[in-house]
Amino acid sequence: MSDSAITRPDPSAVLELFKPVTWFPPVWAFLCGVVASGAPMQGKWGFAALGLLLAGPMVCATSQAVNDWFDRHVDAINEPHRPIPSGRIPGRLGLYIAIFWSFASLLVGATLGAWGFAATVVALALAWAYSAPPLRLKLNGWWGNLACGLSYESLPWITAAAVISGGAPALPVIVMALLYGLGAHGIMTLNDFKSIEGDTRTGVRSLPVQLGAERAALVACWMMAIPQVVVIGLLFAWDAPIHALVVVLLLAGQVAAMVKMLRDPKKLAPWYNATGIGMYVLGMLATAFALRGMA
Repeated sequence: MSDSAITRPDPSAVLELFKPVTWFPPVWAFLCGVVASGAPMQGKWGFAALGLLLAGPMVCATSQAVNDWFDRHVDAINEPHRPIPSGRIPGRLGLYIAIFWSFASLLVGATLGAWGFAATVVALALAWAYSAPPLRLKLNGWWGNLACGLSYESLPWITAAAVISGGAPALPVIVMALLYGLGAHGIMTLNDFKSIEGDTRTGVRSLPVQLGAERAALVACWMMAIPQVVVIGLLFAWDAPIHALVVVLLLAGQVAAMVKMLRDPKKLAPWYNATGIGMYVLGMLATAFALRGMA
């Protein structure tokens, strides 16, 4: 292979490495944090735009590049068409891209003040700890999925509220962000269903590998539902009954979808991701508006 091919990879391969479809959860969580802050946006739209850039195309993209590099042997089994195992990003270039984008993310994070920079450091640390030795948290689905849920949902939400409000977020914002991050543990479990074969052969102990498809799907459903039940209870307690009822209806829709998905988790997990998860994130936004009313 020529040097030019190594130093100038196909831009479409790099974009595929960054998996833009995965940027939605942290970007949405950041938007929820902006809403939940309750702070006026005058003069802060630039910070919000930089935060969205950081949450999705920077930090989340970095996490995907790191994961693809350290998962290249697993992907050769599960997804051989991915940029690294297919050779479209050759040699160690995938690792170099992950390192470069990490430093670029830190530079962007520094423009968002102390909270933004600290959050970027934590998010990148989790991204590398999730995929890279010696921690490689993803080797155990309990810990790996927790790291993903907190970094994809809780951290962007809390960071946005801090950046927009100019200080530490209110306790209700932190509590709700943590609850939705915990619930995302179940979402991460459902994402692991597509990789059962490769995970089994390479020693990645995802929950579907540890528990079997049926039990893992049931655990995922409980992990998604219980935090939302707590959210509903807190919203009622905090005198936000309309928002609580919205989350109740959205959770009811999720439960109906869960019942169908549990009939054949291996086949229907992708279907649930395309239906039930939409209701989950709408509940996040409803909760954010409730918090805005408390600010």
